[in-house]
Amino acid sequence: MTLISRDLRTNEQIRAREVRLIGQDGEQLGIVQLRDALRLAAEADVDLVEVAPTARPPVCRLMDYGRFKYEQAKRDRDARRKQRTGDIKEVKLRPNIDSHDFGFKSRNAHRFLKEGNKVKVTVMFRGREIVHQDLARALMARFSEAVADVGVIERPAKLEGRNMVMIVMPRAEVRAEARAGAARSGQAPAAEAPSAPPGAEEESRPGDPGTGEGDEG
Repeated sequence: MTLISRDLRTNEQIRAREVRLIGQDGEQLGIVQLRDALRLAAEADVDLVEVAPTARPPVCRLMDYGRFKYEQAKRDRDARRKQRTGDIKEVKLRPNIDSHDFGFKSRNAHRFLKEGNKVKVTVMFRGREIVHQDLARALMARFSEAVADVGVIERPAKLEGRNMVMIVMPRAEVRAEARAGAARSGQAPAAEAPSAPPGAEEESRPGDPGTGEGDEG
């Protein structure tokens, strides 16, 4: 695979007299004269794109280059968005929450933390419930234990108006894995150029029709 770090030469910008041509679906079309490759591109209403300029001969591919660049830019944006870990997600509890709801809320928090986000845990009081702050603190302690394998307390439980709030942050190793996962899922497709066949950097043997062992794939 070739990493695209610049615009590639296309169509009449290509200088080589002959090229190793790859079709739109990745099929190997062998070594052809540049004029013939340009004719095929025109007939298919696509671009001829030089994807491996240092190969001998250069490797070109038939594709819609404008669409490729648009999709690449979109993947880049998605990758940057996925890498912005550290958002704060909120989980709201009631002092008298039942076990089923508690399990549901704690599983959500567990997922948020594994994704690299902080979690704001809020216990909401109504009416005279606020006099039972000890129950809320016990609930917070129970909640922190439920996510202890992926999170640690960044800010202990504290009363804020009629709510008690605690901030849990992902553990360092969890945060690092979330960032690595975002990079793998978001950036790998964005950096992937139209593939040149294995061995394309090697000089072709005399009489090579462009379908030899080094061109499989």
